[in-house]
Amino acid sequence: MTTDPKRANAMDAYWMPFTANRQFKQNPRMVAAAEGMYYTTTDGRKVMDGTAGLWCVNAGHAAPRITEAVQKQVTELDYAPAFQMGHPKAFELANRLAELAPGDLNHVFFTNSGSESVETALKIALAYHKAKGEQGRTRLIGREKGYHGVNFGGISVGGIVNNRRHFGSLLTGVDHLRHTHDPERNAFTKGQPEHGAELAEDLVRLIDLHGAETIAAVIVEPMAGSAGVILPPKGYLQRLREITREHGILLIFDEVITAYGRLGRAFGADYYCVEPDMITTAKGLTNGVIPMGAVMVSSEIHDAFMTGPEHMIELFHGYTYSGNPVACAAALAALDTYREEELFERAASLEEYWADALFSLKGLPHVKDIRCAGLVGAVELEPVAGVPTKRAFDTYLRAWDKGAHLRTTGDIIAMSPPLIIEKREIDELIGILAESLIA
Repeated sequence: MTTDPKRANAMDAYWMPFTANRQFKQNPRMVAAAEGMYYTTTDGRKVMDGTAGLWCVNAGHAAPRITEAVQKQVTELDYAPAFQMGHPKAFELANRLAELAPGDLNHVFFTNSGSESVETALKIALAYHKAKGEQGRTRLIGREKGYHGVNFGGISVGGIVNNRRHFGSLLTGVDHLRHTHDPERNAFTKGQPEHGAELAEDLVRLIDLHGAETIAAVIVEPMAGSAGVILPPKGYLQRLREITREHGILLIFDEVITAYGRLGRAFGADYYCVEPDMITTAKGLTNGVIPMGAVMVSSEIHDAFMTGPEHMIELFHGYTYSGNPVACAAALAALDTYREEELFERAASLEEYWADALFSLKGLPHVKDIRCAGLVGAVELEPVAGVPTKRAFDTYLRAWDKGAHLRTTGDIIAMSPPLIIEKREIDELIGILAESLIA
């Protein structure tokens, strides 16, 4: 069956995620193919991918090594359970990720998405403290404006209002740090803001309120991507690390967006020089080709479970598709592509050019702030009075018509192009955004 978007009811069956369904289906934006930096729409137009899909296509679309690896793996071993059996590529990939991860994050638990990675990390944190005899450590601390996926654990520790308000009371025993978005002091700052490190002391307030002995873990994004590219103030993450370590609290970095080169390093932990106890990843792990996530865990956490009779399951958690063979093949090929094409280094070398291009938008109509790090950036706009999100969404639609795909979150335009982007393509992307802002 072929879906003809011109038919009035041809699109009704698909309830699209995070989409204004009624608006979209009146005038669909449909793509049929993609290669490199560009989508091809169903009517044959080329549209630059300014967001690497959804922050995930770091090596560009149709990367040859990944495509070939997936095709070969499907014919060789399409599926194998991860419960009580395995296959070589899962172990090879875990070893590769452990070598890539910072510090002693030497163990890897496979999932199928960023949301599942977060759920896994939260469950490991709770079970770890119980394994150590600290049954009272059941509280989880997130942060306002944080995004940690859409499962119940993730939206409970998350702090984006619209992701929470419709789904009841969520998990109990969760609290939140204040966010670090401070445009009055930090507007138009390239890289890390100068002001706001003191906001890490909010964790001390929560410790005083609840007692350190009740807190299992703190989870934050090193850079808050989905809330609109909110960067950590200088010294903020370092101070969080100090406080958590002092009080025996685990620190989890949600790097579903920042891992695999987005900031010009393998991980945001490397970029900001802070080593957490766990890192959650997905997206760029397979270049977005096949759903897959991974949680990197310290040896101390892993080893706490490796006690008791050897025939007993140590952690009662996992997924049907954990370590799926095709996903592992895609991830291994993605890691090879990142290394052989030096894409992390490429992103780092383009960071300054990218920042200068973004900041050329300063002074255009309604531009309220600009933020950037690595190859990610955001342009915050003044909202239309009484109609929040409309200005950014209208800008997004104009940019699509002009040949660029962007992303909106509230009244913020976010961009995270594939790491293969050329300087001339940066100029093209920012030029389209500038025209869309002026129109």
